[in-house]
Amino acid sequence: MKILFVTSEFADFAKAGGLADVAAALPRALRAQGVDARVLLPGFQKVIDELDVLTLVGTLPRRAGIGPCLLGEAKTRDGLPLYVVLDPSLYQREGNAYAGPDGQDWPDNDLRFARLSLAAEQIADGKAGLAWKPDLVHANDWPTGLAPAFLKWENSTVPSIMTVHNLAYQGLFPEDRRGQLGIPDEAFTLDGVEFYGQISLVKAGLSYADHITAVSPTYAREITEPEHGAGLEGLIAGKAREGGLTGILNGLGGDWDPRHDPHLAQPFDAQDTAGKAVMKERVRTSLCLAPAEGPLFGVVSRLVHQKGMDLVAEVASAIVERGGQIAILGVGDAETEDRLREAVRYNRDHVAMLNGFNEPMAHRIMAASDFYLTPSRFEPCGLSQMHAQRYGALPVAHATGGLVDTITDGETGFLFPDFSVESFLSAIDRAFAVHADPPALERMRAAAMRRSFDWADSAEEYIKLYARLTGKPLLRLAGTGGARAGATTADLRAASCMDRP
Repeated sequence: MKILFVTSEFADFAKAGGLADVAAALPRALRAQGVDARVLLPGFQKVIDELDVLTLVGTLPRRAGIGPCLLGEAKTRDGLPLYVVLDPSLYQREGNAYAGPDGQDWPDNDLRFARLSLAAEQIADGKAGLAWKPDLVHANDWPTGLAPAFLKWENSTVPSIMTVHNLAYQGLFPEDRRGQLGIPDEAFTLDGVEFYGQISLVKAGLSYADHITAVSPTYAREITEPEHGAGLEGLIAGKAREGGLTGILNGLGGDWDPRHDPHLAQPFDAQDTAGKAVMKERVRTSLCLAPAEGPLFGVVSRLVHQKGMDLVAEVASAIVERGGQIAILGVGDAETEDRLREAVRYNRDHVAMLNGFNEPMAHRIMAASDFYLTPSRFEPCGLSQMHAQRYGALPVAHATGGLVDTITDGETGFLFPDFSVESFLSAIDRAFAVHADPPALERMRAAAMRRSFDWADSAEEYIKLYARLTGKPLLRLAGTGGARAGATTADLRAASCMDRP
């Protein structure tokens, strides 16, 4: 079984959000179970800089205003095969995958990711000059939404899956870009890529993919409803009625494990959690929090509206009045950060915030915390609540999306039903009650730390879906092919992709 996993992000080289973690973990988990999974990603400067050897293996032809370019092949240090779309004019820029150093989206993002999506179709249909062809194309979120569409428009026999990681990001562009992107006139309809007079790249993927997956079972249901469907709930619900929608929970990588975490002063596990007390004192000291006997509530998050950080700011004083403290690590929008800073100023010595992201401190706050605040307005899957449970920090979470699927209320954490201060505080009070009962706290903590969020389980579910869509059984990995002698990474840095007419 051969799978081409198409992504705009990849955690080894270019990360902007959770998609990067999934793109790095799921293909590896698939390969561990015998699937020949390979990753297709853009040739960002960070990608090219990090690769030891990048070999030119194919040429990708033009379609409309999407120019021709080269295709490179490489491997990660642990052997995961990569295909890299090489177009310096589109990808080798300062900034992240989607925006420049000023934080503004690149104005040609539609063309940049149409090139990536078209590369997927060209590889699948044997137009790239490779000996390897996938049995299925697995697209992810709006940047790869045109991949299923190009496959359908080219009458390809290769099926596709579109995974929704966060439907709030849709990839909307002006209607007059249709010609540049090679979108047929007949596709700019309600049943195609049109969305309120614009081109929607995520709708392209949802409309033309053979199957849709979402990153948790609850989120799969939520996106069929108006509150979370972002205007596409009718389309998705229709697919669901036809059996074309599946929720598959994301997994958790092995780099978050308190038993052998290099960032912790004292490792610990479910049987011996003494290391948590050590870490709590160290984190309190490093954040200049006052000595205290009450619980420590942790936050490691993007400080944005979606994550419900305004609720954290509103309940901060109530937590302090009850004898608790809060340690916050993250970066986000200015308004949310300002509200949290105000809470810090008002509760000096008991609420602390590190503005930015620091990987070692993220691990330490998780390890130190008794409870973890995650009041997200919506959460397609979420990883932090899984990290928290693995580190014995019981989540206090809004009952939405993947939070529902990963937290057992009253056993491994606390769920609150309504997105409101009152509902949130009710769950926080339940946490305080458990903290006042040490045997109950230890029981919940041990249950949380025993939870398994293994990527192998997720991979197994995807393999079943791949087999159903392709009609092919899982066979062991065979030898790979398609590589031809070519340039090294250093050569490519100096080379132009291809002369354009």
